[in-house]
Amino acid sequence: MEKDYELKNIHPEEFADLLEKIESSFNIKFIGDELYHIPNFGALCDHIANKIQLENSDDCTTQQAFYKLRNAISSSLDVDSKTISPTLLLSDLFPKPSRRTRVKKLENYLIDFDLFLLDFPDWVKGFLFQVLFVSLFVLFFKWQIGLGGLAFSLTGFWLAPKISSKLTLKTVGQVAEKMAREHYLKSRRNPTTFNKNEIEKLLINMFSNDLDLDKSKLTREAKFV
Repeated sequence: MEKDYELKNIHPEEFADLLEKIESSFNIKFIGDELYHIPNFGALCDHIANKIQLENSDDCTTQQAFYKLRNAISSSLDVDSKTISPTLLLSDLFPKPSRRTRVKKLENYLIDFDLFLLDFPDWVKGFLFQVLFVSLFVLFFKWQIGLGGLAFSLTGFWLAPKISSKLTLKTVGQVAEKMAREHYLKSRRNPTTFNKNEIEKLLINMFSNDLDLDKSKLTREAKFV
């Protein structure tokens, strides 16, 4: 059935990484094979919501994340909080000449949140991956050249993030959504509460962002096959 299609070929390592993010965001722990018999996406959402043993509170976590982010931007970058809205462009907040410095100031202020606002261009990633794969192949025939290529690509992967200036998101609102998604309890005003009605939507966003799945396919009936 078409509604099952998007959940068929999920890479196990990517899925495992996503489960770790879910555990961290909601402060829960999956034990053993407890998810083995989960039949569909809706059941997974319900299972995770039921594992969060906190008092339910019907308030918006994304909104609370935005207020925390707005305060952090105002304090760390000396920006008038009245000018900070969800639609504010990060390119305006972090102009290129001072982008890395300003992003670092904000990240240092929000020390409990891994924002990862900067990345290196896709063409650089593609080039480094090509060098890596070719080097692995050449290694069996010309090991000196293969090792040199491996050293070059691995050095590139290590160095590129340190000098990158490409913004991974476009607006302040998107950063707040990322905070609420990946650091759910830390984003809340009262981290001993949660909004049960938000969990399914947040999980849809996590699966879509991390596994590149079409949100329209992530129905409650969508099966893991």
